[in-house]
Amino acid sequence: MAVSAEFVAQITKSQRQLHAFILSMVWNAAEADDVLQETNLVLWEKVAEFDGNRPFLPWAMRFAQWQALAWIKRHKRQRLVFDDDLAKLLANEAAMDEPAFDARRVALASCFQKLRPEQRELIARRYEPEASVNAMAEAAGTTAKAISDRLRRIRHALLECIEKTIAEGAFA
Repeated sequence: MAVSAEFVAQITKSQRQLHAFILSMVWNAAEADDVLQETNLVLWEKVAEFDGNRPFLPWAMRFAQWQALAWIKRHKRQRLVFDDDLAKLLANEAAMDEPAFDARRVALASCFQKLRPEQRELIARRYEPEASVNAMAEAAGTTAKAISDRLRRIRHALLECIEKTIAEGAFA
């Protein structure tokens, strides 16, 4: 069967949410990466079952849940592993939070654009791979504390903007 453009778009769009969902269950970023890849393989195998008329993310999250639960069973010998009931409860809670997650993501994008250009640049630089506050401070000729304070203020402004945007229902 040919893979639809809609499936490709949906699986691509859902990667961050699936990773966050898996991370909430396995609590290790590297392991969550592996579980996400396993989930993606299963999703590609199940492409024929994909119904473009139904929401993609809940469907994909079910497979992610099964893959995470399988990972948990394989790693039971580790001390900080949840039992199956708690893992299922967390997975179901995360799946129900998808609309709120989308609203916050859209609000964040809108609020990020409202920042001054130098604020957007500072935030973007901070989240580049291998970025550090110390290196940013050295490049700017200032202290790490000054950079940290600026980042904290920007993050606080973003949080307030997101909360206000969601409260007003203005995230479309």
